[in-house]
Amino acid sequence: MQFSVTFRHIETSDAVKEYAREKVERIKKYFPDPIMAHVVLSTERGYQHVADVNIQLHNGLLIKGREITEDMYSSIDLVMAKIERQVRRYKEKIRHHKARADLSEIPIAYHVLEEALERPSQPGTTPAGADEGVRPLEKKPVVVKSMQFLARPMTVDEAIMQMNLLENNFFVFRDSQTGQVNVVYRREDSSYGLIETGPPAKDLDG
Repeated sequence: MQFSVTFRHIETSDAVKEYAREKVERIKKYFPDPIMAHVVLSTERGYQHVADVNIQLHNGLLIKGREITEDMYSSIDLVMAKIERQVRRYKEKIRHHKARADLSEIPIAYHVLEEALERPSQPGTTPAGADEGVRPLEKKPVVVKSMQFLARPMTVDEAIMQMNLLENNFFVFRDSQTGQVNVVYRREDSSYGLIETGPPAKDLDG
C-alpha cells in the first residue's frame, strides 16, 4: 500500500506518522488489493488536532474521513474507527464494485457561493427614513471556492455508497446505463434523493 503523511502547522513526528500508518493499514484485512492512502495531520486555533484520511481503492472508489479532538492520537483513532464502520457496512458492495471503462468520465465544475455586499442600489430605492444621501449596498452572490472533479460512471446504489464513503451530502456521477450526469443527495430526514438529467428537449415547434 502506498502511504504518505503530510503535517501542517504542526511539528513533524515519526511516532505519530507510524501510529497513523498502523491504524490505516488495518483496513487491508477487508481489501487485500493494493490501495493508496494519504493522511493530513494539522492543528487549528492552536489546540484542535485534525486528522484527514483519504484512501483510494484499487477499483477507483474513494474513502474519506475527518475528525477533530484536542489530541492527535485520539483524532487518528476516531477517524479510522469511523472509516472502518463505513467499510464494514459496504464491504461486499465495495468488493464487487468494478471500475468501468465503457463510459468516459466527465469533468464537473463545483462552485461555492455566498452573498456579499457588491454594489450600491439604484437611485430611488433608498428605504423610507434612511439618509437620502447614502444608498444601501445590495447583496450579490459571489464565488468563494471552486473545484473540479470527474463524474464517474456508476449505478445509483454505487453513487450513494460513494457519497457516504466520502462523508458528503451530495455526489455527482454519470449513470452507467443512460450515460447522463445525475446527482444523488441526502435529505433532511436521512433518506436519499436523485436528480436525473436527460438529453436536451426537442423543439416543440419543430
